[in-house]
Amino acid sequence: MSFVPEIAIILQFAAATFIIAITPGPDMTLFVGRALSEGRGAGFACMSGAFTGIVIHTVLVAVGLSALIVASPQAFMVLKAGGAGYLLWLAWQAVRNGSAFAPEKMKGSGAHSLFQNWLTGLGINLLNPKIILFFMTFLPQFVSAHDPYAPQKLFFLGLLFIPLSLPLTATMVIAADRFSGLLRKSPRVTRVVDYLFAGVFSAFALKIITAQAR
Repeated sequence: MSFVPEIAIILQFAAATFIIAITPGPDMTLFVGRALSEGRGAGFACMSGAFTGIVIHTVLVAVGLSALIVASPQAFMVLKAGGAGYLLWLAWQAVRNGSAFAPEKMKGSGAHSLFQNWLTGLGINLLNPKIILFFMTFLPQFVSAHDPYAPQKLFFLGLLFIPLSLPLTATMVIAADRFSGLLRKSPRVTRVVDYLFAGVFSAFALKIITAQAR
């Protein structure tokens, strides 16, 4: 099949994907946070939303639209502001709500629907300019610019990123769901988790706003 890269390229891509998957990011922070507060279903819904964003980013890279966004300082600045603002809003929600990650609230009025969790995962992925930069610089390394099937191979590798990173992200969600039992017994630990996630989201917001397009 002409759109499938050589085995050696796929193995190299798999190794690089594993390294990237184990690197903490706002997506993983969201998955774990929602799994702690509302159970594994919420964590998986957020994860599905982020993976949907990966599909969209892959399509944009394959057709070259992301290159236009990164090449425009104005568009990139708007994207950075939106992504950083979204993460800061999530951080503020964690602090303001107080014990928002408490598992006992997972079935209460504070719980999110699966669609809301999916939408949050999608939003945090699409509004992260680091993702666009990652796909713009990462995927092309595995495809020759002179390959007539380059767009198809970019699309194949972009989608392959999902099943390759799925085992690790799913394991993190399941582990967080099991850890939630501790939070039921200790409100103090729950509050620490609130501030921990707020701090992590704020740190990622700072990283996003300082991201460079080149």
